[in-house]
Amino acid sequence: MKLFRFGQPDHEHPGVVLPSGQHIDVTHFGEDFDESFFASNGPERLSHWLESHAQNCPAVSSDERFGPCIKRPSKIICVGLNYAKHAAETNAPVPAEPILFYKATTAIVGPNDNVVIPKRSEKTDWEVELAIIIGKKASYVELDQAMEYVAGYAVHNDYSERAWQLERGGQWMKGKSADTYAPLGPYLVTKDEVADPNALHLWLDLNGQRLQDSNTDDMIFNVPTLVSYISQFMTLLPGDVISTGTPAGVGMGLKPQQFLKPGDVVKLGIEGLGEQTQTAVAYV
Repeated sequence: MKLFRFGQPDHEHPGVVLPSGQHIDVTHFGEDFDESFFASNGPERLSHWLESHAQNCPAVSSDERFGPCIKRPSKIICVGLNYAKHAAETNAPVPAEPILFYKATTAIVGPNDNVVIPKRSEKTDWEVELAIIIGKKASYVELDQAMEYVAGYAVHNDYSERAWQLERGGQWMKGKSADTYAPLGPYLVTKDEVADPNALHLWLDLNGQRLQDSNTDDMIFNVPTLVSYISQFMTLLPGDVISTGTPAGVGMGLKPQQFLKPGDVVKLGIEGLGEQTQTAVAYV
């Protein structure tokens, strides 16, 4: 299934894309796409519910705003320098183990909402990433069982303020957590619809120019490795997000470097998971 959420910020409703491509409102299912939904085998229950209720669900207009594809999770865990070519463009050594950092959940917005360049930002950068959505509580997961804990996947743009991330001391999360820095969606695509998450084309355009154009097969640590590895250090809860890193082509890696300015348009997508478009605006 493809799950989505629509409506005004903080007042989104749940929706489903039917096999025909029609987008329908499943508010009457009675649950949002949150921790309790995933913890109680929500996607399967929703699929069964649709068998007898889909025909009575109202269509969702194409004019509706897409919200984040899941309700705010307990945490977003991000993986740094997880693409070999991205590590090379930043002159960083290939990590021996995954580099982990948090991104504040208050950064989450809809996939087509504006990205707000924060106060005093000097170097707001872009990063198309594959996001893993956790399906059930995970702790000390063995590698060969890791995929059992995955609910599905989504597109994530891991916006980053590079000066705050790298030049202000401390951990990376300072440069990762500004409001609007985590567009998520438009869809959560359940894992049964993604044949191989480690072989997906992903791309990003800035003002019509393709800057990131890669495949998840360039990841240093693949999807099951990341789920298993991270679960050794913390409990992953249903609905949690693991953002798996970005390929080469970020603004920091260009020569000369390039960062967002008001009016810039960022468009990105991942094969089978949908597309996002954000316009950069100044903080007011």
